[in-house]
Amino acid sequence: MQVTKNDVGGVTVIEIGEKRFDASVAPDLKQYVLDLVGAGQNRIVIDLGIVEFIDSSGLGSLVGVLKGIGANGQLAVCNVQSQARDLFKLTRMDRVLNIHSSADEAVASIS
Repeated sequence: MQVTKNDVGGVTVIEIGEKRFDASVAPDLKQYVLDLVGAGQNRIVIDLGIVEFIDSSGLGSLVGVLKGIGANGQLAVCNVQSQARDLFKLTRMDRVLNIHSSADEAVASIS
């Protein structure tokens, strides 16, 4: 799993460096983010700018992260490509996840 982590004004931005966000990546990403949350980093932005494909495993890991953060933090997703956006709409996760067009916009929304 390739990820890049940056801290921007107290918000942790995680860029997934894989074209596919599927069963080969999802469990590791979920655990990585939950470890950060356990260490006190509870304002998270996940940047999907490189991701061209997401399946139910990727979607499930985002739901797991959202649950792990709970009411004590915030999660936003940004730079969502068309296939993932369609999946979010189909599953109505676009109503659950805070989706933004850029990392800057996502960071500003949870700062």
